Amino acid sequence: MSHLRLLPSRLGAQATRLLATWGIPERSWCSRSSGTPAAFPSNPGEGGSSYMEAMYSAWLANPKSVHKSWDSFFQKASQEALHATPEGRPMPSSLTTTTKLVEDHLAVQSLIRAYQIRGHHVAQLDPLGILDADLDSFVPSDLITTIDKLAFYDLQEADLDKEFQLPTTTFIGGSESTLSLREIIRRLESTYCQHIGLEFMFINDVEQCQWIRQKFETPGVMQFSIEEKRTLLARLVRSMRFEDFLARKWSSEKRFGLEGCEVMIPALKTIIDKSSEMGIENVILGMPHRWGRLNVLANVIRKDLEQIFCQFDPKLEAADEGSGDVKYHLGMYHERINRVTNRNITLSLVANPSHLEAVDPVVQGKTKAEQFYRGDAQGRKVMSILVHGDAAFAGQGVVYETFHLSDLPSYTTNGTVHVVVNNQIGFTTDPRMARSSPYPTDVARVVNAPIFHVNADDPEAVIYVCSVAAEWRNTFNKDVVVDLVCYRRRGHNEMDEPMFTQPLMYKQIHRQVPVLKKYADKLISEGTVTLQEFEEEIAKYDRICEEAYGRSKDKKILHIKHWLDSPWPGFFTVDGEPKSMTCPPTGVSEDVLTHIGTMASSVPLEGFKIHTGLSRILRSRADMTQKRTVDWALAEYMAFGSLLKEGIHVRLSGQDVERGTFSHRHHVLHDQEVDRRTCVPMNHLWPNQAPYTVCNSSLSEYGVLGFELGYAMASPNALVLWEAQFGDFHNTAQCIIDQFISTGQAKWVRHNGIVLLLPHGMEGMGPEHSSARPERFLQMSNDDSDAYPVFTENFDVSQLYDCNWIVVNCSTPASYFHVLRRQILLPFRKPLIIFTPKSLLRHPEAKSSFDQMVSGTSFQRVIPEDGVAARAPGQVRRLIFCTGKVYYDLVKERSSQGLDGQVALTRLEQISPFPFDLIEQEAGRFSSAELVWCQEEHKNMGYYDYISPRFMTILGHTRPIWYVGREPAAAPATGNRNAHLVSLRKFLDTAFDLQAFEGKTF
Repeated sequence: MSHLRLLPSRLGAQATRLLATWGIPERSWCSRSSGTPAAFPSNPGEGGSSYMEAMYSAWLANPKSVHKSWDSFFQKASQEALHATPEGRPMPSSLTTTTKLVEDHLAVQSLIRAYQIRGHHVAQLDPLGILDADLDSFVPSDLITTIDKLAFYDLQEADLDKEFQLPTTTFIGGSESTLSLREIIRRLESTYCQHIGLEFMFINDVEQCQWIRQKFETPGVMQFSIEEKRTLLARLVRSMRFEDFLARKWSSEKRFGLEGCEVMIPALKTIIDKSSEMGIENVILGMPHRWGRLNVLANVIRKDLEQIFCQFDPKLEAADEGSGDVKYHLGMYHERINRVTNRNITLSLVANPSHLEAVDPVVQGKTKAEQFYRGDAQGRKVMSILVHGDAAFAGQGVVYETFHLSDLPSYTTNGTVHVVVNNQIGFTTDPRMARSSPYPTDVARVVNAPIFHVNADDPEAVIYVCSVAAEWRNTFNKDVVVDLVCYRRRGHNEMDEPMFTQPLMYKQIHRQVPVLKKYADKLISEGTVTLQEFEEEIAKYDRICEEAYGRSKDKKILHIKHWLDSPWPGFFTVDGEPKSMTCPPTGVSEDVLTHIGTMASSVPLEGFKIHTGLSRILRSRADMTQKRTVDWALAEYMAFGSLLKEGIHVRLSGQDVERGTFSHRHHVLHDQEVDRRTCVPMNHLWPNQAPYTVCNSSLSEYGVLGFELGYAMASPNALVLWEAQFGDFHNTAQCIIDQFISTGQAKWVRHNGIVLLLPHGMEGMGPEHSSARPERFLQMSNDDSDAYPVFTENFDVSQLYDCNWIVVNCSTPASYFHVLRRQILLPFRKPLIIFTPKSLLRHPEAKSSFDQMVSGTSFQRVIPEDGVAARAPGQVRRLIFCTGKVYYDLVKERSSQGLDGQVALTRLEQISPFPFDLIEQEAGRFSSAELVWCQEEHKNMGYYDYISPRFMTILGHTRPIWYVGREPAAAPATGNRNAHLVSLRKFLDTAFDLQAFEGKTF
């Protein structure tokens, strides 16, 4: 080792820098036998000479004791050094030669690494040639020019023709183990610096990095057959001519076309083709309304063109209920044969509002559900594709929230292919003002997703990248991003004037040759197609469009049901006839209740040690079951368990739902002595029950609620619930509530049975942990406050059918039990908003008897007064209507004041749709009583603004309904405990002051 003892310390430092760049862990520097370093420097950047000596010494003693890359390196260096003198022994002059050889090999390997890490920064990605995709014109100093590169690595021009050993971390050599430096640089430039820019070296999995390197570095890998090129050209023709046809026929209509990124259609079709080839049977897509949504419907999903064209007819009549939506928000579901693989494939494009990325978690939830129902735990049959815009991908937080669900056990869809239409502008915002990261795709790095940037004017590069992306997803079951760097030919929409704000860009765009012509000229010049064949392909598709346009004129009525993205075949009919608008009783037999209560009180696994505090809770459940009573948690357990027995899958998701935010639920038990050993007793209730999924979510509302909405979309035969940690936390998911849940049926004829559990109650907890904002949900309810309804048979069910969602605030565990079961037993699906309690979870009076839950019982929309006041209604002076927890405050106060016979209390369990019929009965029963609405919320919040006009409609404006509660306020609750108690005392005093409203008019 004497000749290596003379190596300069800078060589050791360069070697250790190379190791760090390679990502070789420190354990790889150690002896394989002992696993301990031999006098290795603690700081690899210093003491490099002793480090190199120790490494070489170890290698001389045993070549297998060092990493295999060092073994190869030392063999090569030693052979060349020994051949440097006639005697075959290294001399002082040959020591310099050896040193130079070592330095040069390390330098070349560093150079290779530099291209792999930073080559994308100099790739030619912008089709316009005027912008840098990474927002930075700086070129890394080690990649500028050949001369600069050589100087950076202490190499000379004379070294360009020297042969160098290739490391195992590159595939540029193909079957060759050595290449000249000139050829190494040429191949690296070809792989990393042309129309494809690769970001993957941040991935901390060597196998995955090697896989990507092999796919892109192997010489000649990007080759296409004549047939593949002709197919690509035909798909480009369809993509571009579809947009041209719409532009000719409806020149003044917005359509948010694809011009500038026409390659996206063959890109998506390639992903689907490759995935189908690898066994995928169901692909669920989500995309914004921009970037050619109609084109995707026509040429990817293969929706009938006449169905699309007839949407442009302004005289079209709507045959379906609801408001409908603009054509470029609608979804689609289609089963067809994939002509490339000759396999059946189901494609669905999920309806999406103008909130560009809001559909992302919805698609993931629907995908997860489809995988669950197929038993596709590994995502081998069902997958998702998400199309994004560059500005929205970087700017909207739901993208990040969705990425962070990608690897969570209860939320993973086993990989998504993300396609970013990077037209380098956000409406009128320059990308340099729209993001702080180099690329719009940098958010994907948080989950180690490889990112493939590609120039969208190079169709073959795009198709190859998309094929690799699909193969990656179906090999590693991980997310992957394809960044199509393109441009937007017509501005934000077809009516926009982009020259106002991007004059230089659009001057270049106006000169830009369309990608179809570029690619057609290329294929014609190389003899793949003839000009005549190309023109015939165009004429053929134009003829298809014209014929469909003619047929579209015969479609005078719009059926939105042709645009369903999640059909539920067979759900709405029985033997071909529409289901009866009735709901059977929601109670169950006492045997079932007892069995569930017993199981909820026990641990079904032997040797499972639970927390002592939980033992007390289980004993309490057993005691309640024996006494035929339930509290809130046990009622929920019985609702879920009885549905599982009936084959209904139940899924509960949200922050802390396994235990319950208020430590009341405990659906997942944790062994106190074995880490991560858990038990879900609910899954051990019945031999052939449906599965129960309960999962703590990430700390996300927007993304997780969207996910659960998508999950509920897949099947009507499941109870899917999302629980907010506190009710007001739903406000960070308001987009999902407003755009999908409240309006989903009206816009997209999309029934959905999602249940929102929102803890609510004024209990002195401050403004952020009190109100679930019931006023917001009630304001969006679509029942008419001024329309006196006709009380037909089954009015309660028909009223539910006509509403957009159901809003309840249950005051008893039995009500909660019944409303959950009713959600499944109804002949249709509506979203259900439940304001759930906090203090009532353990309130001694908030208990229900089995008698209120057994067979024959049902949900009570209104719970009437049934005490002393009910026996002499004519003597009742005041009838107080209320909802939820405040009822128990009122009962206690009434009793303390001795007014049981003079004041009646009636509870609204269902607030919307408003129970007109039952309220009319109660008001008539106490016809001489003064009517009061009492709520604990402030007057400008809560329920009063919703219930007041509806009471007036029922009463014909002949009797007032007086308000009792807190005064109007800006914040939903006080943060001062004493102020809370003072305001509570004040409105309770008013509620039972029988002279409070004397002399007042309404």
